[in-house]
Amino acid sequence: QVQLEESGGGLVQAGGSLRLSCVASGGNVRIGTMGWFRQAPGKEREFVATIGWSGTSTYYADSVKGRFTISRDNAKITVYLQMDSLKPEDTAVYYCAGRPLRPITTSRSDYHYWGQGTQVTVSS
Repeated sequence: QVQLEESGGGLVQAGGSLRLSCVASGGNVRIGTMGWFRQAPGKEREFVATIGWSGTSTYYADSVKGRFTISRDNAKITVYLQMDSLKPEDTAVYYCAGRPLRPITTSRSDYHYWGQGTQVTVSS
């Protein structure tokens, strides 16, 4: 069974940066597309960014475009989310997700594997 584990969350002031990491492990790990989602209190989980197997295909939510960068290291089976120019509205629990197929997707239901989440809090 594939497991995903996020790290790197924390408390940061507005305008600051954080880098989230997500490591995949367990079973025969074969993950194609990986993505990041987030869920703020009282809101539904929303798409943030996704990246294809080769790393050349990426897609971002409009709310984070130009501020966040998703990348991956397949040798380490790890995906990263570099978050710059953070805003208070970025405060949420951030979840890593993966799927065995290659086409990138923004749909939550397309992802098979999920991490437990890491809290990101941006103070004003």
